[in-house]
Amino acid sequence: MGIRPLADGEEHFLISGPKPDMRLFLRRLGPSPTPLGRAVLYLHGATFPSGLSIAHRFDGRSWRDALCDAGFGVWGLDFYGFGHSDRYAEMDAPADANSPLGLAEDAAMQLGFAVQFILEHENLTSLSLITHSWGSMVAGRFAGERPALVDRLVLFAPIAQREPSRPARRPNGPAWRVISLEDQWARFIEDVPPGEPPVLSRVHFNDWAQRYLDSDPLSRSRDPAGVKTPSGPFVEILRAWNGELAYEPARVTAPVAILRGDWDRLVTDADARWLFDAFSRSAVKRDVKIGRGTHLMHLETMRAALWRESATFLLGDDVAAVPV
Repeated sequence: MGIRPLADGEEHFLISGPKPDMRLFLRRLGPSPTPLGRAVLYLHGATFPSGLSIAHRFDGRSWRDALCDAGFGVWGLDFYGFGHSDRYAEMDAPADANSPLGLAEDAAMQLGFAVQFILEHENLTSLSLITHSWGSMVAGRFAGERPALVDRLVLFAPIAQREPSRPARRPNGPAWRVISLEDQWARFIEDVPPGEPPVLSRVHFNDWAQRYLDSDPLSRSRDPAGVKTPSGPFVEILRAWNGELAYEPARVTAPVAILRGDWDRLVTDADARWLFDAFSRSAVKRDVKIGRGTHLMHLETMRAALWRESATFLLGDDVAAVPV
């Protein structure tokens, strides 16, 4: 396939998706069969794919490694327009020539193809999902529509619905946008309170940044260098903050864990409270806040705490009767 593995034993798959002429990329790590006979699939957020999140190693270790050690077969999906999945044809046209690409409805259909492939490959009937930020919307839609296929949901830094302070137009945007290294660095540092030590070293970021540029073959031809990214996720985050969440949490029945950083300005205490209550049919719920973490805690100094909390929840045997 020509894709460099990020770890010994990593497997790569290009599979069919909802668009017949476009392929989806999946990566897998872990023994087969796994000690637990269970699989978990990671869904990335709005700006970077699986290889730069759950599979990216800092000082030789990644979130994925921690989950493999816990006994899971760990998968990562790149949505259309990200990482090693195919790009939308509209991404070759001017950004304002088409509607936002990669909305949750589209991504949830992609997820359906990925889940079906994984379940057949692992000989399972269901799996768990871990999501970051906007990816929670995709998982929420899918879990509400296909509840029998989802064991547990770990929602890291999930986006919640907020009511607008005044009536506003429905947010919209271009088909795609370019995100530079400067844009990403600003995201990594903007939530850290003044006077606090950094939670991501510049050395770690510089290594991550080069791999980020590698995710788009044309990134270094732009000035400044940057990665072309579908705009749908950004638009849906803005819509959620204007009273329109892309899924109905009340349709989800699987156990749900909300994991978030204390410094995350995109997921406030009020947001977490709203989401916790909105998952009204999920009888097993957690809301865990970790100190010294931002919206990108999975790549920061407190990442190991996040990894442990996710594994602990996924391994939990707590069950409760589902309300009718």
